[in-house]
Amino acid sequence: MSELSNKKSSEVTETLGATTTLGTGNRQPSRTVYIWAIIGALILALQVYVWLRWITGPYFERVPTGPSDPPMLMKTILSIWTAGVLIGFPFALYWWIIRPWWRERRITLDGILLVSMGLMFFQDPFLNYLNTWCTYNTWMFNRGSWAPYVPGWNSPEEPGAQVAEPLLMNIPGYAWGVLLITIVVCWFMRKVKSRWPGISNLRLIGVTFAFTFVLDFVMEACMLLPLGLYTYPGAIQSVSFNAGHYYQWPIYEGLMWGAVQAGLACLRFFTDDRGRTIVERGLDEVRGGVVRQQLTRSLAIFAAVSAIFFVFYNVPAQWFGQHADPWPADIQERSYFIGGICGDGTDKPCPDPALPIPRDGSGYINKDGELVLPDGVEVPKIVPFEREN
Repeated sequence: MSELSNKKSSEVTETLGATTTLGTGNRQPSRTVYIWAIIGALILALQVYVWLRWITGPYFERVPTGPSDPPMLMKTILSIWTAGVLIGFPFALYWWIIRPWWRERRITLDGILLVSMGLMFFQDPFLNYLNTWCTYNTWMFNRGSWAPYVPGWNSPEEPGAQVAEPLLMNIPGYAWGVLLITIVVCWFMRKVKSRWPGISNLRLIGVTFAFTFVLDFVMEACMLLPLGLYTYPGAIQSVSFNAGHYYQWPIYEGLMWGAVQAGLACLRFFTDDRGRTIVERGLDEVRGGVVRQQLTRSLAIFAAVSAIFFVFYNVPAQWFGQHADPWPADIQERSYFIGGICGDGTDKPCPDPALPIPRDGSGYINKDGELVLPDGVEVPKIVPFEREN
C-alpha cells in the first residue's frame, strides 16, 4: 500500500503541454512563466503608452453621428444593451475578484482572466490596421479611437472622422462578457468530456471550435449586427450571410472569432492539478513573495490572452481587409456607420477594390477620380536608369 502511494505521489500530470510534478523529487525548473510575464509586461507598457497619447492628443474627440438618425428601435435596444452591460460590470468585479479575495485571500484564474480580457479590448480596432473594413455605430458614446497611435498604423484617420470605439459597451463587454462566454464554452467542453471520456484533447479542441463558430453566428449574425452595434462594410460578400445589408456577416468572422473564443476556453480548461494554465509553468520558482508571484502570474496570463486574440484574429484579418469588397449602399447611406471617413459629405469615395488602398499620410483618389496629395507633397519623380554612353 505504501509503495502504491509513493508511486501515485510521483506521477506527472500533463495537460496540453503543461507538466506538474506531484511528487517531491527533483524538478527541472521551467522559465515559461517568466517568458510570458515579460511579454505581458511589454504589451501592457505599449497599451499604457498608446492610451496616454490618445487621451492627451487630438484624437480623443467624439466622432459625430452625421445627418442620418438611427431608427428609434435601434437606439432603444442599443441603450438597453449598453445599460445591461454596464450594470453587470460591478457585479462581475465583485463575483470574480472581490468575493474570492474576501473569502480566500487569493486571486483566482477567472479574476485574472476578467482583467486580461478587459485589457484585450486594446486590440479591438486592429482588424482595420491595413485597411478599413469594419465600423462601429457612432451614435453610441465614443471618444474616437487610439488606433492612429498604434505603431505602424496604416489606415487613414482624422480627429473626429475615424472608426470610433463605443467605450461604454466594449470595455465591460470585453471584460465580463467574453469571460462569461468562455465559462459557457468550458461548460460545454466538460459536457463533451463526460459524454465521451476517451476523446483526445485534439478532437475536443476541434469540437469546441465548431461550437464557438456556431455560437459566434448566433451572437453576431443574429443579434449584434442586426442591432446596429457595428458593421462589416468591407466583408467579402460571396462568403457572407445577409450580403449587401448593413448586418452582413462574413463567414470568416466566425472562423476567426470562433478560434479566439475556443483558444480562451482551452487556456482556462486545460489546467494542471493546481488549477494553473500552460503559461504558469515554473511559477513556484518565482522568488520575492506572494505579490511578485501573483504579478508574474497575472502578466503571463494576460500575455496569453493577448496572443490568442492577435494570432487567431488580427493576423488573418489583415488578409481579408486587403481583399475587401465595395461597401454596400445600405451602409454608405447611413452616416452613423461611416464616421465621416468617406462617402457623402467628404471628397473621398469609400474603400473599393477599384481604388488603391490609401495609407496614413498618403494621397488618395477623390470622388472625381483625381489624385489628392497632402499639402507640400509632390508626385515622386521617376529616376532614369544608368545607361552607357
